[in-house]
Amino acid sequence: MKSKFSFLLVMLLTFGLFLAACGEAEDGADEGAEDAPDTEETEDDAAEDDGEAAGDEMTRLQLGTGSTGGTYYPLGQEMANVMNNHVEYEDFDVSSVSSGASVDNLAQISRGEMQLGMTVHLPAQDAVNGEGEFEGHAVENVGFMGHIYPEVMQIVTTEGSGIESVEDLEGANVAIGPPGSGTQEAARLILEAAGLEDGDYNAYEEGFGDAAGQIQDGNIDASFGLLGLPDSTIDELSNQRDLRIISISDDILDEVEANSGYERMEIEADSYDFMEESAMTVTAYAVLVGSTDQVSEELGYEITRALYENADEISHTQGQHTTKENVMNGSDDLPLHPGAERYFEEEGLLD
Repeated sequence: MKSKFSFLLVMLLTFGLFLAACGEAEDGADEGAEDAPDTEETEDDAAEDDGEAAGDEMTRLQLGTGSTGGTYYPLGQEMANVMNNHVEYEDFDVSSVSSGASVDNLAQISRGEMQLGMTVHLPAQDAVNGEGEFEGHAVENVGFMGHIYPEVMQIVTTEGSGIESVEDLEGANVAIGPPGSGTQEAARLILEAAGLEDGDYNAYEEGFGDAAGQIQDGNIDASFGLLGLPDSTIDELSNQRDLRIISISDDILDEVEANSGYERMEIEADSYDFMEESAMTVTAYAVLVGSTDQVSEELGYEITRALYENADEISHTQGQHTTKENVMNGSDDLPLHPGAERYFEEEGLLD
């Protein structure tokens, strides 16, 4: 009898321990599910919260522009307004945000932190090819969506600075543009072509708006700005100080053209009231790019259609260049966003 009772007691204890172990395992699984951010349920909830249509595709987007004193920021705001007014896509909304401009916008798109961006077309080529600022880190999720306007390097100083050439910037306080901007990339190319390395001048990594204020206050001697022509900030600054546009010499232009995709151009004397003679400089294209991960083909098509069929609503001076006739400028050697490509094909804009 005792042996039977002992046997039953052992069986009951074993069964109880088994149930307890199962219960602990289930509790542990639930705790793990709550801690893991990448579960299917969590992803679906995040997609709904972020306006995602499917997977990583989104409908509520951010458009990266540039510093508040440059061309990108005010123009990007107007571009976003046009998109919001004319894109026909459920739950669509785009907000323009200030940023470090070209390189920064491309980097943020690559990380999924931004969906649309304004950029000089040359850093975009570097991003795709894993060169320049993107050495060894090619961006594979970005596509060209259209030309915006021609960008013109304008090196501004005051008449009393004694600076008449790029070489004269040695030892000066020089604003070269924010980190990650097309302005800074081009400024360094020009300075290096003039034989000036880091340390030969005092570099200020300012956006053009902030730099203009410091030129006015006498804290900065000169500023580089890859801007639209004419630029309203330069116009406003010329009302406070007597200005000069520094002309880039042929030797420097030859070196820059040999080592980049920038091309020389002439800033005509009638570009600004204060100019008495023309000045030589370099130019490139400002373009719109979009994420091929987070902007679907259908939404990319709608964004491109809405922007280029309603660009006449943009009041900014550079908006005059945002046309279907110019839309492919700056597209060389860049992959097209599938949605933009479909629009270009429908409109007969591809060769």
